[in-house]
Amino acid sequence: MAQIGIHFHQSLNDFLAPELRDKEIHQRFSRKASIKDMIESFNVPHTEVALILVNGQVVDFDYLVHDTDHIEVYPTLEKCPVSTRLRLRPELPHPLTFVADTNLGKLARYLRLLGFDCLYRNDFDDNAIAEISHDQQRMLLTRDRLLLQRKIIIFGYFVRADIPKIQIHEVLKKFDLYPTIKPLTRCTGCNGHLAKIAKQQIDHRLQPLTKKYYDKFLTCQDCGQIYWQGSHHSRIQVMINEFIKTD
Repeated sequence: MAQIGIHFHQSLNDFLAPELRDKEIHQRFSRKASIKDMIESFNVPHTEVALILVNGQVVDFDYLVHDTDHIEVYPTLEKCPVSTRLRLRPELPHPLTFVADTNLGKLARYLRLLGFDCLYRNDFDDNAIAEISHDQQRMLLTRDRLLLQRKIIIFGYFVRADIPKIQIHEVLKKFDLYPTIKPLTRCTGCNGHLAKIAKQQIDHRLQPLTKKYYDKFLTCQDCGQIYWQGSHHSRIQVMINEFIKTD
């Protein structure tokens, strides 16, 4: 039976059992396998991998593993020992946009609250999410490792945290989004852009007390939702201030 040695570096260790982390793993195999399949047999999504070295040479995901191969696997957005031009991943799109799977609804709303383009619908199935990510070059955010194993997905990230307010900090830090935060510029409900609107254009849609006490309004250019600085605004501002802290 053939055997390879494989070493996962840096954040890729998040996907491994504790006893396999930060060391070379000796793995036996008996059938022809691509290096992509070998990597994902350890529950490491290919979307998290930026560089693969086999016996010191750069290879792509189609490489077929051979007996005695020594494999080093490095993550995206972290230090690699080879120039970025040799990495498996293309440069991230700019500006970076997102699509979130059905389990990350609150994270999607938080990203929109901070001004980031994040598609989300609770009736998206995995096929739709994968196709949107591929066709629109959106970063797919998910906690489903099997979803990230789909070959068509180029940009994908497995969100480690399971608490939404921790998830938003994780994503902001991972993709260095702090400098591009623009709070209250997107609709948290549908992801559309917000724009100022004159009160007289919407006064027929306002409740009497809202019409009496507020004069400044925003409206979503896609779904028509109206926003104003009501009693909830101070709570939302506290939340935004919490999210934008970088320490």
